[in-house]
Amino acid sequence: MVGPSLTDEEKRSASLQFKLVFVLVVGVSAAVLALQVQGSLVQVAATGVGGLLVGWILIAYLSHIVPSNGRYD
Repeated sequence: MVGPSLTDEEKRSASLQFKLVFVLVVGVSAAVLALQVQGSLVQVAATGVGGLLVGWILIAYLSHIVPSNGRYD
């Protein structure tokens, strides 16, 4: 039988990278939406920061409800 292809450290690193990219995508998409509706620079920046906060809250919530091994055995 073949063992796991990733070590625990590699899994943690990949999980952290996924979480960071997810938060950035949510934040950037919020800022782009503000740009599309022709918001001022302050509004775009505030929306981007708000989007980052929402992304972080989403990741915190999902990390809380999903077990660390990703399975509901």
